[in-house]
Amino acid sequence: MLTTIVVVAIAHLLFANEPRTAAEYASDPAALIEAYKHVEAASVSDAIEQFYHEKHYMSHRMQSVFPTKFAGTALTVKLVKQENHDPDALSGMLSAIDSGSSGSVYVMQVEDGADIAGMGGLMGTAMAARGFSGAVIDGGVRDIPQLKRIGFPVYATGPVPSTSVGHYRFGGSNVPIDCDGVKVNPNDIIVADQDGVVVVPREHAADVLVRAQQLDNSEHSMYPFIEKYRSIVEAVKKFGRI
Repeated sequence: MLTTIVVVAIAHLLFANEPRTAAEYASDPAALIEAYKHVEAASVSDAIEQFYHEKHYMSHRMQSVFPTKFAGTALTVKLVKQENHDPDALSGMLSAIDSGSSGSVYVMQVEDGADIAGMGGLMGTAMAARGFSGAVIDGGVRDIPQLKRIGFPVYATGPVPSTSVGHYRFGGSNVPIDCDGVKVNPNDIIVADQDGVVVVPREHAADVLVRAQQLDNSEHSMYPFIEKYRSIVEAVKKFGRI
């Protein structure tokens, strides 16, 4: 006769891989973020468009320092363009890093910052030490050899050797920002992979995740079907995904 412990163990094995519902993800933030690490940014973007008819992906301008995939919660920072000689003008930018926790994604708006490095090796090293998942900078990035050495993932508009010191002032942290034309609120979910960066509004995160998982499953099922039958038309008819 099976004991209660054995029955519970068998049940756990049987249902461990059962897909979770949106309600279950909404009640388990850690599982929500972990699951977002395993879905494709393109499917997340498609899910948002299907549900809300909105664009929440960043443009081709945002390029990764190296091929990467990450997901986490947005810690937002804004830099305002302003010439100054104030040694504390950017202190808040650094304090924001020290306030972050494991799984944070540093999302920065640099006003007119395509040719200004919003971050570099020192900031990246601090983020990595605190367990940040990555950074998304609507501006430039520098010290790329150090970022590659420590393996800290960054999306930015491109490499530049410039500095924000003396040219910018801290404009706030954990405030709503515009990053490459996409509104980002504190604690929104950031999903990034080699296809680009998507911002998921926190209030929709659970529903979007479940739909993105469904889209991923459909697409991944189509690959072997297309290879076997050599017809994308038939695959779309069967799976309804393109």
